[in-house]
Order: sequence, then structure tokens, then C-alpha cells
Amino acid sequence: MTKPERTRDDATVPEREAKKKKRNSLGEELEVDPPLCEPDDRAAHPETREVVGMYDQDGSSSMVEANGARVDEMTKEEEDLSSFTPKSPISKPYIPDELNDPTVYPEVLAAFEDAQAKYIAKLCRRTALFTSQYRRVDAPSCLFHHEHLHHIREPAKKAVLRAAKSIIRLSSSVDGEPLTNCCGLWIEWDKESKTGTILTTAHLIRSKHPTENHWEGRDEYDIKANVTVHLRDGTTAEGHYLYHQEHYDLAFFKVRVDEPVQLPSFNGSVHCGQDVFRLGRDQSMDLRITHGRVEYWNPASIERYHYMYFLHEHDDCLCDDDGGAVIDLDGKVVGLINNHLSASFVPSSILDNCVDLWRKFGCIPRLHLGMKFDSIRLLDPINVERMWRMHNIEEGLIVEKVSKESHAEKLGIFFGDIIECFNGEHIYTTIELENMLLGRCKDHFNQGKKLNAKIDVSIQVFHTDERVRRTINLNVEVSDHGEVIRESTYPITATLGTSAAVQSNQNVAGK
Repeated sequence: MTKPERTRDDATVPEREAKKKKRNSLGEELEVDPPLCEPDDRAAHPETREVVGMYDQDGSSSMVEANGARVDEMTKEEEDLSSFTPKSPISKPYIPDELNDPTVYPEVLAAFEDAQAKYIAKLCRRTALFTSQYRRVDAPSCLFHHEHLHHIREPAKKAVLRAAKSIIRLSSSVDGEPLTNCCGLWIEWDKESKTGTILTTAHLIRSKHPTENHWEGRDEYDIKANVTVHLRDGTTAEGHYLYHQEHYDLAFFKVRVDEPVQLPSFNGSVHCGQDVFRLGRDQSMDLRITHGRVEYWNPASIERYHYMYFLHEHDDCLCDDDGGAVIDLDGKVVGLINNHLSASFVPSSILDNCVDLWRKFGCIPRLHLGMKFDSIRLLDPINVERMWRMHNIEEGLIVEKVSKESHAEKLGIFFGDIIECFNGEHIYTTIELENMLLGRCKDHFNQGKKLNAKIDVSIQVFHTDERVRRTINLNVEVSDHGEVIRESTYPITATLGTSAAVQSNQNVAGK
């Protein structure tokens, strides 16, 4: 008995509900009517949109979403479900054996060829969907193929996917010429103005980098560079410059973004040997994941001393992540990648102080001490023990260099001396020192004072040549520029033995 045809409009409510259930049970087998829904076509297909959360400053999760928009989205989704009609499954055509003779049944062959073409077209449409592309990965991540990560794979995947929602890509250009590509982090989103704030590395707008020595202060930055923010849905937006700090190589940009963004949470504690992941995005916006462990050592003489370092497997390629995040196994940010000579990153304790200063005062001031340091704590234990055994000293910062004509030089501080205390507080590492300097600047600004002022810092110094310990006041500048350490030099203007040469020798350290 032939069943009468019924249109969708003739169907009763229970029948429509049954169709919905049938659709759910057939999920993978149903064909989508063209035009196909592209993975990022969220405006045309709100049912594919994500509900995006963000993190408050205290790290707690909160949803940032307009209730009215959500209600409209749910209503539209219900309408789409009620109008959905399941299609026939994708079945492969074939010719029965008894009809498989083209000379006898040419019309069967013609029908088969037509059906085969339609079948292949259907398959092509399905394989073009984003769910069919997941197997085609040019460079699998370490979480997919590294056997030594099996013991942390599941929590690490959750951490990476959580943190990745706040990672974006940026590119810059000057006069139409590409400058560089970097990554960045959302750190704020304003619901009223629909603008987001991005923290990234100042390398994004660095136009000249003539030397690897940071302490020479010869890098140049173009604050008028064109910055493009590559959003995760494949669209782009213009990035507007807000501020950059040359010493810490940090930069802030704002961008118009209609949809809420998810902000990261930060963990202010990071320690040596800790399992971490570096996250970045390549030119296709695909995530780049590198596993490693945290290391902390005294920096090279040409590096700033506020970095920690990232140790990784030799077959892992560090790329496409400058300005991206270093995260822990909870998905919390423990540092911002700042690629230099080493796999370096700015730890979150310094980031937190820097972002707080910028939010409150519009700049990131720092005290310029006129010295570079190595930490005794980070030396080889053999050397630390020898220093303690021979000189009863096992903590402090060794002066690695003193800037020419600085107040430290005028006070008689030399290379090799040891700074044991700052403002009566024992400082054991250079990261502790940086956070102390930032905290002192915060107090300075809270008192209503400004940049480029001079303030005194009390230091306890042990002069290693004289074996004398002194407490003195060091007069230093409050500045948001990169600190420059100038090498002390003097000219030779006559042959040795003349009065001019003898006079110049008086400028030599220790004379």
C-alpha cells in the first residue's frame, strides 16, 4: 500500500519532534544542503557560535555575554531545528551483475555514470567539512606523537585548549612592507565599547635591531606601524597602539571586537623544572604547542636579567610564538614569550606588576640602578660553597658591570662587588630585584610623583677587594625607557710614559 506524501507543513507537532529525534540518531549520515556551513561562518549560522568566557582579575571564571543576544540565538536555533528535513543517506551506486553488460543495457550504464558523479560530488562536499579535515595535520603537536608525554597528556590537552582561547596572532608593516609576526594575549575586554586590549612583545613594532646587546639601547620602535590583529574566526581587525615599554619589551594594543573574548588566568608562581607549554599561532592560525621545562640561570652579559628560560626537546621547533604564552598544566599563564638569543620568557610575577602599573598610571616605570648583576644562588653549587667557606658569603647579587658616570660608579662600586640588601631587604635573584624595583616605582607614583625623578635606594654592598661592608644611598632615576649600561672607557692621547698617559691611567678601575 502506497503511503500518501505529506509536506513539512502538514506534519503535526509530534511528527516534527519525531523528525528531530531521527535527525539526532542519524547525525553522521545526513547530508547538508548547499551552500555548506563553513566552520567560521558564525554570523550566518548562529547555531555554530561559541559561548565565550573570560576571567576576572582574581582568576575566577565569569561569562561575558549579552542575555538578549543569547535569547535571540536560541530562538533562531529552535526555528532552524523545526525546519530541518533529513536527506537520504549517501549510498554508493552499483550495477547488478545481471545488468552489467553495457552492450545490452547501455541505458543502465548511463544511469550508473550519472549516479556515480552525484555520489562523488556528495562525498566531496562532506570531506570539505571541517570535521573531515582533522586528520590532515602538516606538523602534529608534541601532545599527539611524543610518547614521553603520555603521563601528562590528558591534563595537558585540557590546559592547552583552555589557554588557547586567549591566544591571537598579530602582524605589522611599515609603508606596506611587512615588519614581523607575533602572538599576543587578550588581557581586557570592554562590553560597552566592544574593544579588547592585547598584551604582546614590543618586537611587533621594532623597526631596527642593530645589535643583540640589549644594554646598548640601540633598538628602534615605530609606534605608527600598521598592526593587524588576526582573530580566531579568520577575520582581521586593526590594532591601535596604546603603549610599549622597551626594557621589558612589552606592548599594548586595543582592537574593536564585537564578540566577547576569553581572558587568561595567571599563576604568579613558576619554578625550575616545572612542566610547561609554549603556545603560539602560525600564519594559518593553527595552534603551535611546544613542551618543555622551566630553567632559571644567570643571563648572558648582553641579555636583560628579568628572564626565565625554556628547555625543550631538540626536535621541537620553536617558531611562531614570540609574544605568546607559557602555561602550566592548569592552563594558567606563567610567562610571556620574548624570543631573544635563548628561549626566554618574562615570568608572570613581573608581567603582573607591569600590567598593574600600566593600568593605574599609563606607563611602566623602573628604577635605573646603573649596574648589571649575577645571582650567587644561580651559580654552580661548588662555587657557592667555596664562597661561603672562604668568605662566609652565600647570598646576594654579584655586580657584573657598572655603567660609566653612574652614581654607582661615583660611590666606588666595582665589578665583582656584592650587593646584599636593597632598602634593608635581602634580594637573592634578579627577578626578585626587578619586582622590588617595580614595587618601589608603584609607591613613588602612589605618592603623586612622576617619571624622570630621582630617588634614593639604600643598598648594602660588600667590597670584595677591600673586604669592607657598607650601607650607602644610591641615587637613581625613575624611567620607562630601556636602561642603558655604558662601558667605562678612556682615550689614549700620548705614548706611554708621558704625563698624558699617566693622567689617563688614573681612570682605570682600582687605580
